[in-house]
Amino acid sequence: MSSPFSGDETAPFFGFLGATAALVFTCMGAAYGTAKSGVGVASMGVMRPELVMKSIVPVVMAGVLGIYGLIIAVIITTQINPKAKPYYLFDGYAHLSSGLSCGLAGLAAGMAIGIVGDAGVRANAQQPKLFVGMILILIFAEALALYGLIIGIILSSRAGQSRGN
Repeated sequence: MSSPFSGDETAPFFGFLGATAALVFTCMGAAYGTAKSGVGVASMGVMRPELVMKSIVPVVMAGVLGIYGLIIAVIITTQINPKAKPYYLFDGYAHLSSGLSCGLAGLAAGMAIGIVGDAGVRANAQQPKLFVGMILILIFAEALALYGLIIGIILSSRAGQSRGN
C-alpha cells in the first residue's frame, strides 16, 4: 500500500514539534517576563503612581517575545505539506532546530526581561536617573530573542534543500 505523501512518514512530526517548541517556549518567556515585571510595576505604583505608564516598557517588551515564536511557527507550518512536495527527515530536523533555537532564546530573554524589569522599575521609583540604564539592559535582553529569531529563520530556510531538491 502506498503512502499518501512523499518523503519520510515521521518527518512531519519533527517539523510540527519545532513549530510547537517555538510558540510554547517563547510564550513561556513572555508570560514570565510579563508577570515578573508586572509585579514590579504594581509594587512601584503604590509608591509613585505617576511613573506607572513610564514603567510599562518591560511588560511590552516581554509581550513581544511571543510574536517571535508565532512568526517561526507560521513559517514552519506553511513549509510542511508532504502531499505537495517530499518532506524528509532533514527537513523535519531543520524545522525542529529552528523552533528550538527561537523558543529557547525567547524563554531566556523573557526571564532576563522579567528580572531586570522587576528590579528596574522599583529602582526607577527611587532614583529616576536609572531609567535609561534599565531600558538599555532591557534592549540587550530583547536582543537575545532576536538572535534566536534570526537563526530560526535561517535554519527554517534550510529545509527543502535535502536530497538534491
